[in-house]
Amino acid sequence: MPAAQSGSTDRFGRRLRDLRISVTDRCNFRCRYCMPREVFGADHQFLDRAELLSFEEITRLVRVFAELGVRKIRLTGGEPLLRRNLEDLVAMISVVPGIEDIALTTNASLLAAKAQELREAGLRRVTVSLDSLDEQHFAQISDTRVPLSQVLRGIEAARRVGLAPIKINSVIKRGVNDGDDLLRLAEFGREHGHIVRFIEYMDVGTTNGWRMTDVIPAKEVVERINAVWPVEPTEAHYPGEVARRYRYLDGRGEIGLITSVTQPFCQSCTRARLSAQGELFTCLFAARGHDLRALVRSTASDAELKDRISGIWQRRSDRYSELRTSGTAPRSKVEMSYIGG
Repeated sequence: MPAAQSGSTDRFGRRLRDLRISVTDRCNFRCRYCMPREVFGADHQFLDRAELLSFEEITRLVRVFAELGVRKIRLTGGEPLLRRNLEDLVAMISVVPGIEDIALTTNASLLAAKAQELREAGLRRVTVSLDSLDEQHFAQISDTRVPLSQVLRGIEAARRVGLAPIKINSVIKRGVNDGDDLLRLAEFGREHGHIVRFIEYMDVGTTNGWRMTDVIPAKEVVERINAVWPVEPTEAHYPGEVARRYRYLDGRGEIGLITSVTQPFCQSCTRARLSAQGELFTCLFAARGHDLRALVRSTASDAELKDRISGIWQRRSDRYSELRTSGTAPRSKVEMSYIGG
């Protein structure tokens, strides 16, 4: 539809193709780079149930976004599996015309009990956040009492029901998990057929104490892996793919590198983010969102919702990661736990 095509292109010609939906701001981990316990402690006030978008409201918005060109949905959090009956939402979204792919980003601590139901509901893929395969390092980074074995059981359950190939997202931080941890994660992917994606430590939000000196450039990660298991770059699966892909020369799979800090990919970004309480963010590093919940809970029609979303995307000019390298990026940013990764 011509209207949808024009309405889904921003100031830099980037089309709206992907929608990441946070279904809760709560998490059972306290990863240092995302929800440090000194900020998100026992007294932290999370959103009340009434503030969250209902599954019906989320599905309605997905329908409107699909009319504007969105084809891929990713459910995030917080930890999305803390949202009760998430499989019901998956089933509701799976029948929306135009939606071709539904994925989930999770810490996998609750995945073993849910994998089958999610797959039957229409979930296609799972991405698991996992930064170390060393029990002690895992506990230190995640700051949780959940044992690593519970996460690994979740990953295996997802593989067993067909949510594969599974992607493992690993944030690499200098002096934390840039040594043996890095190679063990790569080996884990090779042995089990998972795609490990190494992520440069990013300055998402304002509470994680980010410093440029803590960043391990993707180039360095590739060099370390290549020294043990030779790799070569390979083409992206589709335009706008976040990760730079490398395949092992021995045919044992591939890795991905997410290079937001050293090699920004703003110019190909096709992603919008919807917070758990219905704010639309057009960048992971945005300072503020656009309230859609009030519109959804008013008498506004789908056509009015569509015009609102289209107008927001058409005005979009985000390129935070590019501005970071020039030193002109804004300092105020939304926390990653609020809108998902």
